[in-house]
Amino acid sequence: MSSFMQQIAGLDAVALARRLIGARLTVRGAGGTIIETEAYAPNDPASHSHRGPTPRNASMFGPAGHAYVYRSYGIHLCLNVVATPGAAVLIRALDPDTGLDMMRARRPAPPLCSGPGRLTQALDIRPDDDGAAFDGPDFGIGLAAAVPDLLVGPRIGISRAQDLPWRFGLAGAAGLSRPFPRARPDR
Repeated sequence: MSSFMQQIAGLDAVALARRLIGARLTVRGAGGTIIETEAYAPNDPASHSHRGPTPRNASMFGPAGHAYVYRSYGIHLCLNVVATPGAAVLIRALDPDTGLDMMRARRPAPPLCSGPGRLTQALDIRPDDDGAAFDGPDFGIGLAAAVPDLLVGPRIGISRAQDLPWRFGLAGAAGLSRPFPRARPDR
């Protein structure tokens, strides 16, 4: 088991979403620092896992530390990190710093990695990345030594369970997908 897999073993989606802020994400030679996440749990009506396993959400019920990739609104892909069975964390924004030329070629119009669809386009996330481990040659996550100051607020872009404070951002970061309503840091 990789160091990343060991570090996240047993974390629920909310704990993992908080822990991923400040982590380094790399995908096929491009990446940066994760600055915004959202948590989704099995008992959460906004989660794809709410009604149990299906062919579409099967990787959400797979091993922790693997990717759950899905197409949102039939338009863009979204990248998630699986926590416990049926729980995952959506990567909403990244502060890109590695492979910038590749990312700009894939996504020439700014912002580059602000929002889940822009992020997956810049990182060249593909449908067949669903289920990939974040400790392989193409995907990697390295957690920060300490959890930085976080912003906490309700999730966005969903129609159910909008009031849950399961969206997390890096305090002071530029490039969040949207501002937080109460931009007070939380540890």
